[in-house]
Amino acid sequence: MFAVLVLTCALPGATPRVRAAAAASGVDGTVMDPDSKAVVNAAVVIRNEATDAVLTTATDGRGRFAAPGLPPGSYAVEVFVPGFEAIRRSGVRVAPDEATTVAILLSVANISESVTVSAALPAAAVAAPSQASLTARSAQSLISAEYIQNYTSPVSDYSQVLQMAPGTFSVSANGPGLGDTKTFFRGFKDGQYSMTYDGIPFNDTNDPTHHSWAFFPAQTIGSTVFDRSPGSAATIGPSTYGGSVNLLSRSLNADRLLNGTVSYGSFNTRLLDVDFNTGRFGAAGKSRLMVDAHEMRADGYQTFNYQKRDAFSAKYQYQATSDTSVTAFSSIMHLASNTPNQKGATRAQVAQFGDNFLMTDNPASPLYYKYNFYSIPTDFEYIGARTLLGGGWSLDNKTYTMRYYNKQNYNGVTTITPTSATDKLNSYRKYGNNLPLTYVSNAGVFRTGLWSEYAATDRYQIPSDPRTWVDAALPNFHEMFGTTTLQPYAEYSWRALPNVTITPGVKYAYYRQNLTQFADNGKTVGSLNGAASVDHVAEYHSWLPSLDAHALVQPYWSMYAQYGKGQNVPPSSVFDVKNAQVGTLPKPILTDTYQVGSVWKSHRATLDVDYYHITYQSDYSSTFDTATGDTQYFLNGESVTHGVEAESTLLVGGGLAVYLNATAGSAKYSDSGLRVQNAPDDTETLGLTYNRGSWNVGLFSKRVGEMFNDNGSVHQAVAIDPFNITNLFLNYTVRGTSRLSASRIRLALNNLTNSHAITGVSPAAATSNAPAAGDVLTLMAGRSVSVAFTVGLSSARP
Repeated sequence: MFAVLVLTCALPGATPRVRAAAAASGVDGTVMDPDSKAVVNAAVVIRNEATDAVLTTATDGRGRFAAPGLPPGSYAVEVFVPGFEAIRRSGVRVAPDEATTVAILLSVANISESVTVSAALPAAAVAAPSQASLTARSAQSLISAEYIQNYTSPVSDYSQVLQMAPGTFSVSANGPGLGDTKTFFRGFKDGQYSMTYDGIPFNDTNDPTHHSWAFFPAQTIGSTVFDRSPGSAATIGPSTYGGSVNLLSRSLNADRLLNGTVSYGSFNTRLLDVDFNTGRFGAAGKSRLMVDAHEMRADGYQTFNYQKRDAFSAKYQYQATSDTSVTAFSSIMHLASNTPNQKGATRAQVAQFGDNFLMTDNPASPLYYKYNFYSIPTDFEYIGARTLLGGGWSLDNKTYTMRYYNKQNYNGVTTITPTSATDKLNSYRKYGNNLPLTYVSNAGVFRTGLWSEYAATDRYQIPSDPRTWVDAALPNFHEMFGTTTLQPYAEYSWRALPNVTITPGVKYAYYRQNLTQFADNGKTVGSLNGAASVDHVAEYHSWLPSLDAHALVQPYWSMYAQYGKGQNVPPSSVFDVKNAQVGTLPKPILTDTYQVGSVWKSHRATLDVDYYHITYQSDYSSTFDTATGDTQYFLNGESVTHGVEAESTLLVGGGLAVYLNATAGSAKYSDSGLRVQNAPDDTETLGLTYNRGSWNVGLFSKRVGEMFNDNGSVHQAVAIDPFNITNLFLNYTVRGTSRLSASRIRLALNNLTNSHAITGVSPAAATSNAPAAGDVLTLMAGRSVSVAFTVGLSSARP
């Protein structure tokens, strides 16, 4: 998984074994993880910068390495550990009869840079498509770059990246990567967990939800850290309520590489992609650049649900000194779609027209596809600087901006009138900064920092005529607001014993909304008693403590216990009431998460197991006070979700490996004992992978157990039967040292069994749980097949 080819030749007088201290004229040092714990079997590569002679070694049980007897000169020291950034220290001077000591502190922030020497790791860990890290302090899955590149569709998005993770499920009704797909886990829905890209949170501003078809197509994702917990105090985001999904950008190549990809598949899905890595260039090879551009067009599985996506991304890194690096990133994308607001068909429509029915090409029908369309341009940019300040201090700052502009027009599903359609806008621009500061000492690691952000938002919905798109005079609602977010935090990882750390921490989450609501047609705030608009100021704040303990019991076995408090900020819609009069504002809803877990790795197997128990506050409800005219918000009861999760890779041999994960648990409302919707009792995943020579094959199947949907007034109203998601991937890559060595052919079959299972139901009425003709169904898209051809031109020479 994290393998890199290292050419090894003997250095005069050198022996690649670890000693307590290096002999004269050599290099020694220690490798520590972010918790200041020794890293065992870290791969260390020491390269003579004048002769390119290379020596490889590994750290011992105390995290130490030594390379004695080196000729005097200048050396580069590189350290590779799975799940961490590849560290490179250049210009390390070795003087005659003198040992040079190098201290290495690893960081998980740029896991997309992670590589390792395969011989220094358990083979099962190298083969695992998803696994926890031995340094994990909570239930995490590190989803590898190889899994994303080899075992997802060429047009996929992050929902397909997460699809096979423990306890997680997502289904796209229009085909993989061809819709706005939501992901669920542990009973938490989208908007109840945070998402970040290279450590920067991204989400809507009216509530902390996400859109899989915006910002980051799979071509921009290098790997993913999926944390199914509120994390520690240093975990930032507007909704650490359920957990965090941390997408990481692709790593930059050391050598020049140009890839051109053409893909064609089911539902007339076409993809053109050009990807260029410059390799090292400029003075002393300190610069690297990657540029990717692609165009995707698809008809979609659902009738007339057309999709178009154009995207461009670029990443630049400059190694200013051995202690300071600068990274700049930009992703620009435009999505166009004919997706309607109601993204499923009714039972009656499915019975009459088939499983893939959604819209028609008849202008006399309210379901005419040209009455429904999206245009969503987005951009995301940051510039980051990482530097070692000396004295054990380091800084990793990122300043960023992003824009989301969702312009949607859609018609109602029953009539065509001058006001049956809606002209909708949801747009925002954000500016922010993430400033973490770290101090490492022999006693432990101190982390502090500040996430700050300001967002300007404009949202409206206006009744309109779908035939002319002439809007009505008054909107259904119109609001503009600015949101200020501040999250300072501090935590200390105290090394209680050489292999045991205890980390207490606390974070303060502060939000301020300055909101203006405009008079409307009565569907939201109404006439405002004749005023054109009304202004509000809402402030929300929470103290969020965390505490965890981690023990490295053996070099390849660790255990952890964690407590974390998460929160979810209230939506801007709290003021969407009559005359915008709110007497009592809601507060952020909170979770208390307790977890224990174990991570174990051997040559033939990996095994990660965790138990979780989470008590969480449910969403607020409201009541109208007839005496004052105010709306009062009150907290609903609590819910509890608990269960066991396990994830394992078994290395069979001959290139064959078996990947397994399973969960068993429940999510229920405490007062009634009824089940939370979209929370299956169990999930199971079986994966078979084969990697040998030029061939790469993967078969993954996930079973999602029974779950329930609500009907608008009653929980646990509609049962959703178990269903399976099965995907098959076959890849052939040209190997060797020729310039075409990166060329490949990819075959992907999603929904191999062609299942049309019902995965969600929106009941037509709140008065009955019985199936009705008007129930809106979410169905699995039919089987899809795609073939992708990549021609790669590299700077490698025979």
